Amino acid sequence: MGFEVDDKKLKRAGLDYWHLLDIFYYDGIEDFYRKNPGCEEMCYYYTTKAKKVYSDQMFPQKVYLIFGREDAGLPESLLVKHPRRCLRLPMINEARSLNLSNAVAVAVYEVLRQHKFDNLSREGNLTRYQWE
Repeated sequence: MGFEVDDKKLKRAGLDYWHLLDIFYYDGIEDFYRKNPGCEEMCYYYTTKAKKVYSDQMFPQKVYLIFGREDAGLPESLLVKHPRRCLRLPMINEARSLNLSNAVAVAVYEVLRQHKFDNLSREGNLTRYQWE
């Protein structure tokens, strides 16, 4: 993964949201495909090498977003097997890529936006004042 998953680091990074997640571990992409039959057609691969921009993709209701390591990205052997589902975030030519956590946030929120933010709170509340 490129990072260690221990309670101290998770607690700091996820604040108090980790109890809302189900975390699964896989021994590579083939193990993921094997343990999630039929998922390969629902996978979208984020890479700086893609020709298609993420916001041009219409995402199905059930979707898997696949990202590579921050320092290496996804293997090209995987990308060439799924060219129509490889997506990129637009970047300036001089920049290598966005920070992985930022790229994931952008991608996830695009899927949520397309799905009208189903099951998410769309309004916030002030704690000390009232909206006019």
